[in-house]
Amino acid sequence: MIGKLTGRLDGTFEGGCILDVNGVGYLLACSQKTLDRLQGVEGSVKVLVETHVRQDAILLYGFALAQERDSFRKLTSIQGVGPKLALDILSAFGPEDLAAAVRAADRAALRQANGVGAKLADRLVTELRDWAGGIAPASGVALPAAVALAPEAGAEADAVSALVNLGWKRPEAQAAVNRARARLGEGAGLEGLIRDSLKELARI
Repeated sequence: MIGKLTGRLDGTFEGGCILDVNGVGYLLACSQKTLDRLQGVEGSVKVLVETHVRQDAILLYGFALAQERDSFRKLTSIQGVGPKLALDILSAFGPEDLAAAVRAADRAALRQANGVGAKLADRLVTELRDWAGGIAPASGVALPAAVALAPEAGAEADAVSALVNLGWKRPEAQAAVNRARARLGEGAGLEGLIRDSLKELARI
């Protein structure tokens, strides 16, 4: 089983890349976020690998960050979520933003990921709740569940990050979140900020 590869990025394609390790090209399926990180590195890169063995193939899934690999493992443990769908979800959300959406029970945000419908969004909120409680909003460092589930002072930053991961430019997302905060007041939570900002951005 392959757990890690170190080599030169030989090329990318939609949904993956080829990593040249001492002249051998390994075909890796990756999220878009991992591809973006790998393309920003000059020279040799290290990729964490999850190996899936099937009767007809050995499939390699690559990750730039351990937290994304662990999120992939958690997602694929959920009924109805295969490797491709897990990568689609991780292309739309980084682990921290996915956890924030789950903590906020923001099903509308989760449905922005390719392949996620209403029923699967419900399942993600239910089955990822405990996992999301251990993911810190900003740093990615595990926190006790009681701390992670408490109201977050950085709700605006989390909302902006979630909108950026959904495809909006950061200045637009920041402006929309600022206006949402002004409309909703200081007591507004992450879910409310994201929902109100999305309504405004949808009219742009």
